[in-house]
Amino acid sequence: MVESKYTEEQMTLRQQILLILFREFGDGKYSNQSIYECADEWVGKYPISAGVVDYYNAYRQSFINKSLE
Repeated sequence: MVESKYTEEQMTLRQQILLILFREFGDGKYSNQSIYECADEWVGKYPISAGVVDYYNAYRQSFINKSLE
């Protein structure tokens, strides 16, 4: 059995976050990698999904800046 770095609750939250982010930003204009990384970061910090769209907007800008370095 493969051990996950997430609890069952965190996996459920991560799925919800990914659904929200892909619904908002999954139109091909934004990096799927940034969406997955943001979801992973969010789940490690917060127990709810409220605010994740605003968080991704800020995260996306830092992701763009990192890729330019």
